Amino acid sequence: MSFRTVEEQLERVLAQVRRHPPITVPLDQAHGRTLASDALAISAVPVFDNSAMDGFAVRFADVVGASPDHPVTLRVIADIPAGSDIDPALAPGEAARIMTGSPAPTDADAIVPFEDTAGGLADSLETAIVQHAPQTPGAHIRRAAEDTAVGDVVLTAGTLIGARQLGALASAGIAQVAVAPRPKVAIVSTGSELVAPGQPLRRGQIPESNSSLLAGLAVDAGAEIVLRRSVDDEGDGPAEAVAEARSRGADAIIFSGGVSAGAYEIVKQSLAGAMEFTKVAMQPGKPQGFGATDEGMLLFGLPGNPVSAAVSFEVFVRPALMRMQGRASVHRPRMLLPAGSDWRTPPGRRQYLPAVIDRTDPARPVVRPATKGGSGSHLSVGLGVAEVYAIIPAETEQVSAGDLIEVMEL
Repeated sequence: MSFRTVEEQLERVLAQVRRHPPITVPLDQAHGRTLASDALAISAVPVFDNSAMDGFAVRFADVVGASPDHPVTLRVIADIPAGSDIDPALAPGEAARIMTGSPAPTDADAIVPFEDTAGGLADSLETAIVQHAPQTPGAHIRRAAEDTAVGDVVLTAGTLIGARQLGALASAGIAQVAVAPRPKVAIVSTGSELVAPGQPLRRGQIPESNSSLLAGLAVDAGAEIVLRRSVDDEGDGPAEAVAEARSRGADAIIFSGGVSAGAYEIVKQSLAGAMEFTKVAMQPGKPQGFGATDEGMLLFGLPGNPVSAAVSFEVFVRPALMRMQGRASVHRPRMLLPAGSDWRTPPGRRQYLPAVIDRTDPARPVVRPATKGGSGSHLSVGLGVAEVYAIIPAETEQVSAGDLIEVMEL
């Protein structure tokens, strides 16, 4: 049987993605969501001309020749704290004391910081003795709309809204935004050997970890978990889980386990008519299942070994969740780093190796396998220290120290 390429399998997945209409949410509910349309500035940034320093608002012509040997004395006729709306007229020889962020008087065309005067803040309400002239007109004045004008695009559609984006939106007077709904995801682990973490284990049993792993990855990708359960290797548990996920409005259901070539592949047996099961030229993650219901719920069947499940999520599930949200890019950032050691790769399959970045030499970071066991699909603890996946082309048989390696940032 010939293997399907990663790109061919991903193309099949993304072709089935359906998007929901955007919703409008207040800014305090927008963190972690994706902008569905360009966000336009309601107010300018800055809103008005304002002072960048604590000091005095002055007429540049009055102080252009000021120096320690020839100071210029100005009469202070107003005090402008932050939040003030006054706009005092400045005649020649006059100044206004002003604080950072306060609106600059219309008649002022420069700010003299307290540090450039003889008396500083301590002697600032009656006179300003200027000892250092501003370099140019406009010195220390932030001009209105210098950053953004009313109606300008603050952030474009497809942008993930994080803390910095929230600050940018709020500073432009935006109180609510149109965002993509969070994808609703169901997580189902399969296997009669699975028991809850922390429970006593008899011979043949293992702690169930994939649901924690996959639910966490889905939430990190902007999803909402609507169902999380385990099913054993008997009966029709996967089909029942699909029915329950459908009743909860899930956009995707993610199975781990039960999709390979063994005798107890419960997902294959239960959902053979709804999903296609294939082999993809990648390691780990060769066995893959995928399908979609009539109403568009995506059905993912991932291998059961933890590293295989994690890699498969990154390669196929996460891009689908990004596409559902209209994210500007469905792929994680990638970069090139030199390998810090030698390792062998599987013949004919693209390798996704959990790896760490060795920064012993900050000027030349290198990438190394996260564990001594390399890319073993069962090395779940080593997965926890991985910072990146090293991506090795299928035609590469051996990685040598110093080879440039493409890595996917996690």
